Amino acid sequence: MKCLYPYQEVKGYREVIAPGNGAQYTGLGLVKLKPKAVFAGESPGKEAVLVILKGFCRVEVDGVSFEGLGARDDVFSGLPAAAYVPLDSNYKITEAAGQEAEVAVLMAAAEKKYPPFEVRPEDVVVKHRGELNYQRKIHDIIVANGEGKVDRIIVGETYSMPGHWSSYPPHKHDCYDLPSENEMEEIYYFKIKPEEGFGVQLIYTADGRTREAYLIKDGDTVAIPYGYHPVAAAPMSQVYYLWVLAGGRGRQLAAKEDPNITCLTR
Repeated sequence: MKCLYPYQEVKGYREVIAPGNGAQYTGLGLVKLKPKAVFAGESPGKEAVLVILKGFCRVEVDGVSFEGLGARDDVFSGLPAAAYVPLDSNYKITEAAGQEAEVAVLMAAAEKKYPPFEVRPEDVVVKHRGELNYQRKIHDIIVANGEGKVDRIIVGETYSMPGHWSSYPPHKHDCYDLPSENEMEEIYYFKIKPEEGFGVQLIYTADGRTREAYLIKDGDTVAIPYGYHPVAAAPMSQVYYLWVLAGGRGRQLAAKEDPNITCLTR
């Protein structure tokens, strides 16, 4: 499976990874809107979460309107806002402030349909994790707060400090072994501050068959089908990644840490 999807200029809508084509359950699309522009989309066979990365938007889902979503200048300048698009639905995103807007369309293959809803900044759960040189801030957009309101999809954001690691100690979720591990795919969409900076995405397995390292630039996407997958931010580079998870065995987040690394952090 292809893992690295380098940045490409977005004009209107670009589907980076489609559920069932490049990934079994998860998908990612990007929308870039000019002032007052409108994008209309649909969700056949999948549910979606529209995360406002930049700007101010009005979102309509199956006739239900959510006004004034967003208003952050970029992902580094505030809490996110989002709208949930149910299975087999139509939606419309309208730029509402007379400036450019960017929206991520995070997708998951779905079987059950739920009502649409919005996520305002005050609904986002903010967490701080790690210590020493693996500290990061996490925004849970639709995680535990989505239970009973969505089918499979899980969405959030991570902010890695310059020179720090995140998704660390390394963890994986490619086997079904509850309560310790649940099988889920994941996609990361990256932003780097400043744009000239970079990060490194590792993907590796315990048996050594996979040992991959990807240089991450602003706007890149990484699909994570299996394996441990820590991220490193270069010094003077703040690394942000938007993540979506989904699998075929429920929404319980359970990951197994690499025991060889976990023992070193205790």
